[in-house]
Amino acid sequence: MRIVVDDLSGAEVIGLLEAHVAEMAANSPADSMHALDVEALRKPNMTAWSVWDGEELAGCGALEEHDPGFGEIKSMRMTEAFRGRGVASALLRHIMKEAGARGYSRVSLETGAGEFYTPAVRLYERHGFERCGPFAEYTDDPHSVFMTREL
Repeated sequence: MRIVVDDLSGAEVIGLLEAHVAEMAANSPADSMHALDVEALRKPNMTAWSVWDGEELAGCGALEEHDPGFGEIKSMRMTEAFRGRGVASALLRHIMKEAGARGYSRVSLETGAGEFYTPAVRLYERHGFERCGPFAEYTDDPHSVFMTREL
């Protein structure tokens, strides 16, 4: 398995991210859906990674820099074939290592609060994230779970 910085131009990664946005929209109220489209993930303060097993796409994720000491995990998504195989944990460890190398003091994230999002919340909890209040541009929202981890 290899994790590489991705410019989000490949058809497979674009398709995975489009499916991610569609699934988030189907499982969150419109005013509580914070998944970013491909163009938003290409902003200069974003770094995106893709995960590959040989030539097969396994997943992707991104890290947004809000300021020099604070980042946010965005768009963590694994393909169906690789769910439950440790790919998300490997990518999350990679992103957290990069955040540490950048000198971030904390990394936060937003995910949904519904049952659909329970596996994601559990993943982040297993990796030391704790629930917190809204951060950055977010506001209190009963459909969101905000999590953070100090580095």
